[in-house]
Amino acid sequence: MADIFLHGVREGNLKDISLTLPRNKLVIFTGLSGSGKTTLAIDVLYQECQRQYLEAIGYQGIHKPKLDELRNASPAVRITQNEYRKNPRSTVGTVTNIYTELRMIYEKLSQRTCPHCHRNIRADQCQEELEKREDEFKVYMYCNHCGHKMDKLTRTYFSYNTREGACPTCQGLGKILQVNKDNVVNEKLSLEAGAVDFWEQKYKDYQISVLYNAFQHYGVPIEPDTPVREFTNVQKAILFYGVDSDQVKEFFPDIQAPKTVGGGRFEGIYPVLWRRIAEKSGDPRGLSAYFAEQICPDCAGERLNGLSRSVTVLGTRLPELASLSLEELQDWLIKLEDSVTGTHQDLVASYLNDLKTKIRRIIKVGLGYLSLDRQTMTLSGGEAQRIKLAATLDSTLTGIIYIMDEPTIGLHPQDTQGIIQILKELRDLGNTVIVIEHDMDVMSAADFIVDIGPGAGKLGGEIVGQGSIDELKEQGRSVTGLYLNRPVRETRSYRKGTGEFIEVQHGDLYNLKNINVRFPVGCLISVTGVSGSGKSTLVFEVLAKGKFRSQGDPMKRNHVTGTELFEQIITVEQSPVTRMKRSNVATYSGVYTEIRKIFGNLSEARRKGITPRHFSFNSRGGRCENCEGLGYVVSNMLFFEDLEVSCPVCHGDQFQDEVLSVKYQGHSIKDVLGMSVEETLAVFALHPRITKVLELLEEVGLGYLELGQTLTTLSGGEGQRLKLAKELIGNEGKTNLYLIDEPTTGLHPLDVENFLALLNRMVDAGSTVIVVEHNQQVMRASDWIIDLGPEGGHKGGRVMAVGTPEQIKSEPDSVTGRFL
Repeated sequence: MADIFLHGVREGNLKDISLTLPRNKLVIFTGLSGSGKTTLAIDVLYQECQRQYLEAIGYQGIHKPKLDELRNASPAVRITQNEYRKNPRSTVGTVTNIYTELRMIYEKLSQRTCPHCHRNIRADQCQEELEKREDEFKVYMYCNHCGHKMDKLTRTYFSYNTREGACPTCQGLGKILQVNKDNVVNEKLSLEAGAVDFWEQKYKDYQISVLYNAFQHYGVPIEPDTPVREFTNVQKAILFYGVDSDQVKEFFPDIQAPKTVGGGRFEGIYPVLWRRIAEKSGDPRGLSAYFAEQICPDCAGERLNGLSRSVTVLGTRLPELASLSLEELQDWLIKLEDSVTGTHQDLVASYLNDLKTKIRRIIKVGLGYLSLDRQTMTLSGGEAQRIKLAATLDSTLTGIIYIMDEPTIGLHPQDTQGIIQILKELRDLGNTVIVIEHDMDVMSAADFIVDIGPGAGKLGGEIVGQGSIDELKEQGRSVTGLYLNRPVRETRSYRKGTGEFIEVQHGDLYNLKNINVRFPVGCLISVTGVSGSGKSTLVFEVLAKGKFRSQGDPMKRNHVTGTELFEQIITVEQSPVTRMKRSNVATYSGVYTEIRKIFGNLSEARRKGITPRHFSFNSRGGRCENCEGLGYVVSNMLFFEDLEVSCPVCHGDQFQDEVLSVKYQGHSIKDVLGMSVEETLAVFALHPRITKVLELLEEVGLGYLELGQTLTTLSGGEGQRLKLAKELIGNEGKTNLYLIDEPTTGLHPLDVENFLALLNRMVDAGSTVIVVEHNQQVMRASDWIIDLGPEGGHKGGRVMAVGTPEQIKSEPDSVTGRFL
């Protein structure tokens, strides 16, 4: 088949480019962040392939990207880098549908005890009866021994997300929450000195005054500045449980609780925490330090109710299967397949075939150690990415264009080799594989590279190089080629730190194997290791919560010391910045408030009665009400993605004409929202509050972003660097501990160098920076490396090596050392 040809592409920042892509090859799109790679690969190529395919089968009106022509297109499949949502009910079993198909097998073949004759019965040997009750149907079965009628256990009864299947005590979560009292109150301190951890500043003063009013109401004397451990039982009852509690009523059966806050109506520390977590619908984010998760006492963490978790197939209960590794589950399915014959085989043959295929795909991408009950919110980025990638394997389709957005995100160099093999296998089946990537190992394996640049945003959008990696080195305009031609740096010196350490003792959360680790204070530290080895657990689940654990016994699990040396512990993870389409770079960073003030104080604005409020697209007054300030309206495309069409009233301008007529240095508010961070710096150079923020955005590698760019359009790496910039804005000059999850996601090697300069500046200013990273540039630039392994899952969680990059290289047990 002929090669793929694009002509006259003008979407986004792409500058009327034309390009020929070889078919049935592994093609890499690379270039600086914001240069136009994703626009070309997904917004143009993927969208136009889909449009042409859908129009060929009769669908009309699909949005066409801005290009003159795409020739020799094929159906396209897109694999994105979006992470799984932080839903505690989502597991490996549910997102892969493996658990769903096991439920079908248990519906067909499950064995249980008849509650009447107590003999063993099998679902497929009993007569069934369907009965209609009100608006729903109920399935019954009759014991084939005694004829007793009972509920048939359908697939619904084997789901922990349904009323019929879930354990009633934990509602199918397998865990219950309890207040972690030691973390809530430090009884060595007085209330005034900060004994209650979540009482801060004026809120603390307010709560203390209400509590003291409660003491007065009940005639309980109290001396200010008394440590909580010296409180009487009565005082502790009021403090912990509040005036409406049974505990307080036992002490004062004849005294009515106060009616007003001023009169002492104190809610109590524990009731406040339970109310707050109820308002978060049971999601403890932001409150996790004050609650301890405990295994459900009724289902022992198995999630299902008593009857559902008791039935067996081949002598095995469903929760037992869910706890097996996928490799072990594969062996069990083979045994089941060998044991079922005749009609039994007909009942489950299709499910068994599908299960074996899905599990084989996941094992093939190196995730055979995962179990079905593993929550997706605990997966590393690399693990989540590979689960998605597994769905493309074993496909017999040919002639497809596969488009992937950075499939090596979150992967150690060793894991990257496995991904490269998968990409080559897809190509060898007769498919064209197009990958947006910055990883040098992937580029070296590519058949063809397209280098986009030369800069980012409006300074990008051109093809500056194309060909093999060796051919790029010969092309003077290629940014990637120029980087590859640079001489290798000589060995550098490493910071020694302050001599103090953050120490983790007996770390055994999730797959950590009772490890002891020390992090030198005043250094740039990388925590690395293969995907799933325990890096994120160590840094974000153990170390990040060390503030609360440092009060305990050093022999306790996950004990942390040294975090008290810092004013703040700041975590910057990979979760999305926001899902709100109204939030953009200007509003999130805080500069838009200052910009609106400048516009509102212009003489022209005052003359027309326009205030700063009128320059907000989130409130009535100056915005276009037809699109409510968004600049577009949504057109429902039924079975396809909704289409965003320019607002017919304001034509995308977001504001009313009178507001747009007010200009600062010749620019309207809409013009400013369309500027990049770099362009805005020049316009507002005389306003230090604005330039301070914009310069930080530029330093974290986001100078190409437009102020009005919606945050939902940012990549994971862009969103994370935006969060880091926001944290730096409010914490300048403080001695902080920064914990950052893979900050180089989506960065070209040249961008990584600029970003490292920022991290080094933070360390030189007195902070300590710990990054979870796989990027070899960051590892080499670190002062200290902690390498976990040797593999992922239950085979990981051990410390393989610690030391400077030079020392890691000489460690024979370190996989990271071999790649360095």
